[in-house]
Amino acid sequence: MGSLQGKTVLITGASSGIGRATAMAFAREGSRVLVCARRVDRLKELEPSLTAAGAKAVASFEVDVQDRAAVEAAIAALPAEWSEIDVLVNNAGLSRGLTKVYEDDPQNWEEMIDTNVKGLLYVTRAVVPGMVSRGRGHVVNLGSTAAYITYANGAVYCATKAAEKSISEGLKIDLMGTPVRVTSVDAGMVETEFSEVRFRGDRERAEKVYQNITPLQPEDLADAIVWAASRPAHVNIHTVVMTTIDQANSVVFHRHS
Repeated sequence: MGSLQGKTVLITGASSGIGRATAMAFAREGSRVLVCARRVDRLKELEPSLTAAGAKAVASFEVDVQDRAAVEAAIAALPAEWSEIDVLVNNAGLSRGLTKVYEDDPQNWEEMIDTNVKGLLYVTRAVVPGMVSRGRGHVVNLGSTAAYITYANGAVYCATKAAEKSISEGLKIDLMGTPVRVTSVDAGMVETEFSEVRFRGDRERAEKVYQNITPLQPEDLADAIVWAASRPAHVNIHTVVMTTIDQANSVVFHRHS
């Protein structure tokens, strides 16, 4: 098992859900935790909790991963003590709408593609060259079971997660011959703000998604991410597929009566 003590970890989309839980998990390992998101007020609220959990150091910054220039500027402006990133967790992502493609609002597509695909690429492009030059690093991308089976009314979201899967696999191939590792953690149903974001704040509709099911919790994903990142340096965990016991894939669920 590799130690994460003192390692610099950058987590995108860390203001809530899986990103927040992952930041806390790395803090408990004694890592140096660098968090970013659009909601900087939430990041500032999170910082004391990360310190209390055991993080060796904590910092945060505001960025929208959809904005390539902003991503490049933010990474380039990191202070020297934060610039050597050991672990990148590409967590920022979202879904918008649950509608037939031919009836959907194209703005939903823009947000999903710009965040889930292009945003992931922008951050990866800004961080990974430094990992290669330093001879160490690990990229953990947040995927989904939606990459494996397309479900009704979710074609574009599923396509973005299929893209994440291909990008993760391709990045690992491109990094062959370097010590930099790549992992995709592909989650099923997780109880976060995901559905509320998908339905643009319709909490009642969002709650029905988890009705009579025991979903995964953000901490479950955080545990898997830290486990993958803490393997010995010669071990690469390519893919982790995680679901609740009540889920077989993106379309088969067991709902308790």
